[in-house]
Amino acid sequence: MTPPIDRKAAIAAYKERRDTPGIVALRIAGGLWIGATPTLDKAENRHRFMLRLGQHASPTLQAAWRDHGDDALSFEVLERQADADERDPRRIRTWLKKRQADWCARLGGVAV
Repeated sequence: MTPPIDRKAAIAAYKERRDTPGIVALRIAGGLWIGATPTLDKAENRHRFMLRLGQHASPTLQAAWRDHGDDALSFEVLERQADADERDPRRIRTWLKKRQADWCARLGGVAV
């Protein structure tokens, strides 16, 4: 029998968790899209959800996904923010924009 879950401890741990910002690559049918996200652990689900709804912010990614399907889409984390203590949203946004532009230039991808 499994021990009971300490609800208060679980809630406290959830509130203390820190999101990890980072840069992701979405690849489908030879195309490459580079995304910046403040929440790496949720990014893949968010992109796939918007694609399934037909409402992704990138019309070219949406068209490629529609033509080739969900199984053809690969998702890769390119970079995680190294400074885990950074909590200032403005600094995180600045870092994300800079790193996304760098990855787009380096790999020839399209920003999403």
